[in-house]
Amino acid sequence: MILITGATGFSGRHLLRRLLQEGESPRILLKPSRRDPALPRGLGVEVALTSLADPRGVRAALVGVDTVIHLATAEHTGSEVDLLHSDVQGTRNLAEAGAEVGLRQMIFVSHLGANRASAYPVFRAKALAEEAIQACGVPHTILRTGALFGRGDHLTQSLALAAAISPLIFFLPGDGEVLLHPLWVEDLVTLIRWTMAEPERGGHLFEIGGPEYLTANQLTREVMAAGSITRLLNHMRPPYLRAAWDGTARLLPAWPLRGFWIDYLAANRTAELNTLPSRFGLQPARLEAHLDHIRGRNWTWEFVRRLFARGPIVD
Repeated sequence: MILITGATGFSGRHLLRRLLQEGESPRILLKPSRRDPALPRGLGVEVALTSLADPRGVRAALVGVDTVIHLATAEHTGSEVDLLHSDVQGTRNLAEAGAEVGLRQMIFVSHLGANRASAYPVFRAKALAEEAIQACGVPHTILRTGALFGRGDHLTQSLALAAAISPLIFFLPGDGEVLLHPLWVEDLVTLIRWTMAEPERGGHLFEIGGPEYLTANQLTREVMAAGSITRLLNHMRPPYLRAAWDGTARLLPAWPLRGFWIDYLAANRTAELNTLPSRFGLQPARLEAHLDHIRGRNWTWEFVRRLFARGPIVD
């Protein structure tokens, strides 16, 4: 039995679809909430209704489970306090319970740049979560990935939404020359599937990204071109842009770019270009080849739709 945490998130939805298409019957861990879960329509799955903050509920969710794919994170919805609570303590609860029940393997998706000494909450929380897994002795594989893209992502679609409603000029933090290492979400899903089939890889930490490095300027221009969005690209010091984005978010709750998003553009976050081909035999896809989810959509209308949506929008 496979247990997925974070199945309602971006990468979780893609993984869940793939597993069901391949005949698997995974169980998902779903946090109790009054809101409808952002799950793909028409997919029947087994649900364990509990929070990662509840050790007893987590142990119950692991009954009969031999593989855990841990994707849950609060980075796109919460504060630094939420990250330390859900991403760190929640991961510790999951890993400790996994060690107790004799879990065969745990696969954790982290970020390039994870570092307990980082000045940025997302990367500090990811590093602490990695350490929690390693300390518990549960068989594990950690995948530190570059920025993930694909339908429903927090990278290309957030850029398209924000640029579409920005009047004439779209601002990026710094000089926009920070290097990103985007990875197509379906390549990550493939890698997770292969890792599940080869638990002997356990105990390793892999840093992975796609076949190219792109500056934030290059990536933004590719997204705007795909979305037929014409804006002048300009730059602003990160503290000022963070304040501007936070203010916009208070006025427009659907505003897709928050403070954590600026953290991703604070420094180069890259891995070796040949890691996936040489270590896994996987040739990753280029960004420009998989921007169909950006093309042919009116992103101004998309923003308005999200602004007045009463429930989660699943792309």
